[in-house]
Amino acid sequence: MAFGWTPKHVENIPLSGLSREHFLVLALEAAQHMDWSVDHISASGFMGSTRNGSFGWNADVKLVIGDDAAVLTSASSNSEFFDVGRNKRTVRRYLEAFGQLEHQYSDTELDEKYISYATAFPPPEEDILLLPPPTAKENWNAFLSFFIPRKDYFVTPLLADLNILIFVIMACCGMNIINPDNDILLRWGANFKPMTLEGQWWRLLTNCFLHIGIMHLLLNMYALVYIGLLLEPYLGKVKFLAVYLLTGLAASVASLWWHDLTVSAGASGAIFGLYGVFLAMLTTNLVAKEARKPLLASILVFVLYNLFYGLKGNIDNAAHIGGLISGIVAGYLLYPALRQPAPSTRGYLSLILPAVLIVGASAFVYHKLPNDIGQYDAKIEIFAGLEKEALSIYQMPEDISSDSMLHIVQRKGIDNWRKSQALMTELKQLHLPGVLQERTAKISDYCALRLQYSELLYKAIKENTGRYDSAMTACDRKIKVLLEGLQEE
Repeated sequence: MAFGWTPKHVENIPLSGLSREHFLVLALEAAQHMDWSVDHISASGFMGSTRNGSFGWNADVKLVIGDDAAVLTSASSNSEFFDVGRNKRTVRRYLEAFGQLEHQYSDTELDEKYISYATAFPPPEEDILLLPPPTAKENWNAFLSFFIPRKDYFVTPLLADLNILIFVIMACCGMNIINPDNDILLRWGANFKPMTLEGQWWRLLTNCFLHIGIMHLLLNMYALVYIGLLLEPYLGKVKFLAVYLLTGLAASVASLWWHDLTVSAGASGAIFGLYGVFLAMLTTNLVAKEARKPLLASILVFVLYNLFYGLKGNIDNAAHIGGLISGIVAGYLLYPALRQPAPSTRGYLSLILPAVLIVGASAFVYHKLPNDIGQYDAKIEIFAGLEKEALSIYQMPEDISSDSMLHIVQRKGIDNWRKSQALMTELKQLHLPGVLQERTAKISDYCALRLQYSELLYKAIKENTGRYDSAMTACDRKIKVLLEGLQEE
């Protein structure tokens, strides 16, 4: 029975003057009318499942009769995220059938039917409908079981545990668990184009184990556990882990290709890759026909919802799409090996083609992506050194000679500001985000003003005159305005 982390609908049904016995008879007759399969009958109700549902969808059903009302539960039995209202419609159709039968039997007929049903009732102590609800400890142990490796579900809990452990360690190191800052994410291996393309390629994988806040972690781990329960039994340990890493790599490269200044982290790219593999499998005959269509609908709803939600911003949809597409490709490439299970060695060989394709394509894109922002950072660092030396002309000793002053203003001031202008010209040729283009333009104007001031100062010293003072004052005023604007950014 699938009463757990599954879509379900619960309805309270008043007995409306019927005895518990008569209500049970009508409930069983309605279930028979609906062509439900009833597996357990007792004086307290019944348990069973729908069959031949729409598009192969089925649900586990349970009716428990109390003193004044009965509780009917319909829960999807196809391991899906969403039921698109099917459970609710199933319950409503059942209630319509119940209502049509309610006045078709006399009390005597209901009594006779109850006696015939009662012959199959188990003793009260064996009635699973009368079992007490799980204790808090039992619920906790059931929850923890999702994070404990077992047969056919081995890698998924290890991946979830590793993601959680890394998050806990980062929190112990001072990370804000609600809204961590970029510095700590970058120190731990987040994906950031200027750094990743500067030779720190390992960030393409390490970022798949980091999360930007506890809600990000919880949502991703829920999605990982869900798809792991469905997919790992089909793929096996090695293929499942390989797909996680390969699609995580492709997702990270897609993020680099799309974003210039985004700090990216999270397992969602790799998780979307796993969903992509499962989507590919659901279009083949690898999954049982009766489960294929409802699972396909549920997975598609999940994927499309999350992609649409990602359009709101602050979500790396490029990584999601990169992971999803690479997962679909990997799923189809693995299909022949999954369709005809082979010995472990041959099974591992089936990973060669998707690995070569995904790693090769990722490496090609990685090396072809221009690191204009990396070049920007490097040139800005050079500019900072030139600026520091150029500004040192304002710290000349008072007793210095005019010739020495002219030499310092020329060599340290004028020459360095000209070099800085040349750097800004080079920066303007790069493909930079709008915010950096604007900042480069302002720094270029700043360099031009500093050069103008230095040239005026050189003339004033050489000619030993004060006639350039007003022009220098005006120039200095403009410099201060520009600096204030740069500091506010």
